Amino acid sequence: MTTLPAIFISHGSPDLLLQSVPAVDFLKQLGTQFSKPNAILVVSAHWLTQNPTVSCAPEVPTIHDFGGFSPVLYQMKYGAPGAPALAKQVATVLSDVGFDVATDVNRGLDHGAWEPLMLMYPNATIPVTQLSIQPRMGTRHHLSLGRALAQLREEGVLILASGAATHNLRMFGAYDLNDAPPDWVTGFDRWLAEAIAHNDTEALLNYRQEAPYAIQNHPTDEHLLPLFVALGAGGETPQRTQLHSSFTYGVFSMAAYAFA
Repeated sequence: MTTLPAIFISHGSPDLLLQSVPAVDFLKQLGTQFSKPNAILVVSAHWLTQNPTVSCAPEVPTIHDFGGFSPVLYQMKYGAPGAPALAKQVATVLSDVGFDVATDVNRGLDHGAWEPLMLMYPNATIPVTQLSIQPRMGTRHHLSLGRALAQLREEGVLILASGAATHNLRMFGAYDLNDAPPDWVTGFDRWLAEAIAHNDTEALLNYRQEAPYAIQNHPTDEHLLPLFVALGAGGETPQRTQLHSSFTYGVFSMAAYAFA
């Protein structure tokens, strides 16, 4: 069985599906770059809990967790089956290494999950479940989560961490869709790419102190935390590959990385 990479993607604005931008083209072909997964575990920046929580729902409803966008988006559904067997395995794997894990039998897919999946796997035939993040627990906690999950990659599970390389929501609307990013966005995005390429895990873990414009790009942690799950899931010394680089609305880096 082929061991799949752990992937971090930037999911961008909820209206990404309605746009014609490089990030959409990238996500449409991403699912063809490796073997078809047996199941998908999404770690989304839009499911925040106190303890790691995994969805055991046999069917995963589409959650439209945003407001003020085109009515077309609210009609979209991603009808993939749930993955309760994978969810049970995730809970066991994490519990075995000391995490206090909860389960949720009703949780569906938020837009950090279903929107990129709709582009990657439009047929919606691959079972999928979600694992939450814990924004109060920080970067090292999420790296440890990922390392505990790394073994799932050997079983044909795609670990898809969905967040944002840059995410200052307060500045959303200050730039048009195709505007060039300001220096404070490109400066952080470049630092992130270089730290990943150079295997500088400690710098990444301490990005809020070490990266230029860190707080300006991430006023809160949650959209970068999935990156650390993907990094950990790549293994102790993963090969790190930047898969994509582009920007939307000036302030959203759409960078994506693979760890294997």
